[in-house]
Amino acid sequence: MTQAKFTGFSKKTISFLKGLQKNNNKIWFQNHRKDYDEELMDPAKIFVVEMGQKLLSISPGIESEPRVNRSIFRINRDIRFSKDKRPYKTWLALRFWEGAGPKVSPCFYFHLSGKELVLGYGLYMMDKPYLEEYRKSLDNPRFAKELVAIQKKLKQKGIELEGETYKQVPRGFAKDHPQAELLKHSGLYAGSSYKLPKELYKPGLVGFCMKEYKKYAALHAWTVKMVKRAK
Repeated sequence: MTQAKFTGFSKKTISFLKGLQKNNNKIWFQNHRKDYDEELMDPAKIFVVEMGQKLLSISPGIESEPRVNRSIFRINRDIRFSKDKRPYKTWLALRFWEGAGPKVSPCFYFHLSGKELVLGYGLYMMDKPYLEEYRKSLDNPRFAKELVAIQKKLKQKGIELEGETYKQVPRGFAKDHPQAELLKHSGLYAGSSYKLPKELYKPGLVGFCMKEYKKYAALHAWTVKMVKRAK
């Protein structure tokens, strides 16, 4: 069977997301299930396949799978322990990962809402083994120098390395450690947002995203090696 070609998302995709933002309830969603399936999920699955193939030029280990809980995030919110009982996320989120699995590995990220497109890369929250290895890496002059150089190049492109959550340097490290600021991170990620670019509605969206994702190629290589050392 011939794989369908990605032709872009549609105005109906954005209309669905905007409608869900205003009517975040199960009745509205079920009444617009056809739009969800045809205007959001169908093009998203095709996009995942084509984008995943393109990303292999950055690293042959990058994985993608056009299924929910793999490359496609669930649209249902986990409301079990939340005061916010709105049942749905009002955006489409996709990931392309390298490592043990999509939920724990560094990934290229795609986020589409009714207002903007966000493209990024990284580990949003490092689990304990990764965080320990990340800190060891920053205590290693060679690995630390590599990350600082990557951070500098990203900054020159207007991209800030994010994920700083601690107010102080972790216990066991000097307060005046050369990488004191990076040691305050529990995540390592970066991204840029765009006001619904015209490429969104065209086959050229894949190329548009690829151009942005290439900016994170060096960060990806560093992060994947760091994660492998944690094992």
